[in-house]
Amino acid sequence: MVLIYRVMADLKYFKKMDRWLPVLGQGTWGVGGGFWSKDTSMDEKWIAALKRGIELGMTLIDTAEMYGAGHSEEIVGRAISGFERDNLFIVSKVWPTHARYDDVVKAAEASMRRLGTYIDLYLIHWPPTEVPLCETMRGLEAVVSRGYAKFIGVSNFGLELIEEARSCLSREDIVAVENKFSLLDRRDEDTVIPYAEKEGMLYLAYTPLEKGQLSKDSFLADIGKKYGKTATQVALNWLIVINPVVPIPKASSIKHVEENAGAMGWRLSQEDWRLISERFRELKA
Repeated sequence: MVLIYRVMADLKYFKKMDRWLPVLGQGTWGVGGGFWSKDTSMDEKWIAALKRGIELGMTLIDTAEMYGAGHSEEIVGRAISGFERDNLFIVSKVWPTHARYDDVVKAAEASMRRLGTYIDLYLIHWPPTEVPLCETMRGLEAVVSRGYAKFIGVSNFGLELIEEARSCLSREDIVAVENKFSLLDRRDEDTVIPYAEKEGMLYLAYTPLEKGQLSKDSFLADIGKKYGKTATQVALNWLIVINPVVPIPKASSIKHVEENAGAMGWRLSQEDWRLISERFRELKA
């Protein structure tokens, strides 16, 4: 596992895309509603939080067609309005019920319409079960060829499935993997993450704070006192140190976004990083 201790404006370089990205992004699960259910009651709060995150350097935003039945993408579209588009990196995902070739293309077009812009990175949200994987991957290639997205990737895929998905492609390649990863869920630590690093891929870590569980951890809070940081910021920094991981905590409010941003601009010492690693190695979420 490669550890990153150089801050350099807190960017990481990803060879597959030939692009620098922020070490911390913004997630939007629950923003705009839940599982295929729309909620507009807090739109302005969510938009303000995302805008503040962009201002603080978290210019990578992750969303999906399933979040809020597409309303999350609409919120992201409103939040990014007025910012220089080339400075942003927008990720969205297609749900497996839309995994057929034509449906993948239609879904990407609909997501682009809701966002009001092209998609930087388009992922299959979960491995398809009713459609051959190669059909889905060819659909993702078509999304790029039509200009709806710049890059493609996969989410919730293990190493074998990632390699199978790559074997289906003829024109594009997988540039990113988005999986659940945190101090309490380290299934990918010795498999997918080293593979992504070797291949020059981005690894997006969702649920990096285990829905707030790590934010309340007293051990992390005690470590944080040495740096003037919170348990949340320590848990995120532990992830940031790992190349090529970019955690995407939820942008739920301006207060939380500002706390998340405090995970950037510094690094845990190697000693503290390893101490935290050992402390949580045997624990499970």
